[in-house]
Amino acid sequence: MELAPGGDVLERVQRAGPCAEGLAGRWFAQLVLAVAYLHSKSIVHRDLKLENLLLDKQENIKVSDFGFARAMSGGSGLVLAGDGAAAVPALLSQTYCGSFAYACPEILLGMPYDPFLADVWSLGVILYTLLVAHLPFDDTNLKRLLRDTQRDVVFPAQPSVPEDCKDLIQHLLREAARRFSTLELLQSPWVLRFQVERPPAELHALETAWGGRTGTGASGPPTKAPSAAGPSDKKKVG
Repeated sequence: MELAPGGDVLERVQRAGPCAEGLAGRWFAQLVLAVAYLHSKSIVHRDLKLENLLLDKQENIKVSDFGFARAMSGGSGLVLAGDGAAAVPALLSQTYCGSFAYACPEILLGMPYDPFLADVWSLGVILYTLLVAHLPFDDTNLKRLLRDTQRDVVFPAQPSVPEDCKDLIQHLLREAARRFSTLELLQSPWVLRFQVERPPAELHALETAWGGRTGTGASGPPTKAPSAAGPSDKKKVG
């Protein structure tokens, strides 16, 4: 892996405070392209967070720590639950991965979850934190965290978050059935505004893999099944 002398983004936000919209947009657009590329290859990261985003010498984002990443292998469309007593739809994972503060409600509730949509939720937490310099949900109390992640995200009066960016974050931090897919995120006007050029390769790959579906909740290639569960890791934000 190449050297990332800029450290991680968490350190930068802790030191410098909220990012200006331009910087947050630049970093987030790079991150979205990286995640879209992974998803187009049927790979999920499952541990996206600020401390896993490194900065090279030009201060471009580099995604790190693929310890919980999984390639979603082909399957029959249904996989057995852990006890073998019930089946859950293909694409759903049942292993807890990542950090409470970046985890979607379905993970926190211990439900089978779509790992592509779980990555999208984590992206929403990242974008909010870049602009506000604190997490959208308090992870010090699990009961409160469960409650808050099932409600509309609240924005502070200051620092002010642009309305179009608020709208995007609200589409990322919502229940799975109404959450943006990776394709919708890649095509969102706020993200496109900060991309140096349109991402035809990633966009084409996603459209091909998902049959051109753009409806909310169409998250990943529909004929894949999750890989074997990895170890549980209930990590807190560092």
